[in-house]
Amino acid sequence: MLAKTQRAARSHPSVLIGMNAADDAGVYKISDDLALVQTVDYFTPVVDDPRDYGAIAAANSLSDIYAMGGEPLTALNIVGFPTDLLSLDILAEILSGSQDVLDEAGVALLGGHTVRNPEPFFGLAVTGRIHPQRILTKAGARAGDRLILTKPIGTGLLATGLRNGKLGEESLALMTRSMRRLNREGLTVALPFDPHAATDITGFGLLGHLHEMAQQSGLRAVVEASSVRILPGTREMAEDRQIAGGLRANQLYLKSFLQSEMDKDDWPMLAFFDPQTSGGLLFSVSESSAPSLLKILLQEGIEASQIGRMEEGRAGEIVVV
Repeated sequence: MLAKTQRAARSHPSVLIGMNAADDAGVYKISDDLALVQTVDYFTPVVDDPRDYGAIAAANSLSDIYAMGGEPLTALNIVGFPTDLLSLDILAEILSGSQDVLDEAGVALLGGHTVRNPEPFFGLAVTGRIHPQRILTKAGARAGDRLILTKPIGTGLLATGLRNGKLGEESLALMTRSMRRLNREGLTVALPFDPHAATDITGFGLLGHLHEMAQQSGLRAVVEASSVRILPGTREMAEDRQIAGGLRANQLYLKSFLQSEMDKDDWPMLAFFDPQTSGGLLFSVSESSAPSLLKILLQEGIEASQIGRMEEGRAGEIVVV
């Protein structure tokens, strides 16, 4: 579907990053030292608490701006809500949770649009700014770079377990805390280390988004399975096969690009394919910068890990060891 819509997109001289780039956000040049970064995202509830849901949706929508190295400035709400089925008090809580995160990020809410829908959904269209020469993309990774991930993974498996009544309270609390957390802190720490490439981990899962980075950079990625931080409860949900449809789609898409002695249905591999909501940032940084970057991230309370490296090889291939 994306390929078909990309063909309909016309080029424009001020567009620096557009639909054909398949990056995390679009970038439009205003002047030699200013460009706009724009993105939009929304989804149906991943947790039961409406305020948490709104906060998670806001953090997720802002994440694409941070993934490009930008600073979010303004946002517009996008709401679908069944007014005949649910109280407007629930919608008010969703919007309040979102506002909490926007306030934390220093982002101004300018308005939005609401439609009646049988199932609620919520998200935001976000506009930010960036210097045209300081844009982070998926395409700049270099052979020898180390891969730094700023959040643990597992939210898709955990959210599926929650919907099916299988998830414990402690795992729910840790999942919610991770998804609510802004990626701003990770970006702020990473920028002085001049990352060569960056993306955020969302619907395509860790391996899917890493594949995009490797493919656009013309490199192969190596993932050290034991180094990836995974949220508590993820193993139990994976072994209980609390699997969303998106995970299977990710497996199918990456089948021809993946090398591993592990089976695709071993629980760590399920976590690596798992679609994430408001996941962390993935940075490709020089080998010399990685230890110091990881140290400072951890000192700042960010649950970061060095998960692998980039190397010469078939573009887009992923080796899990």
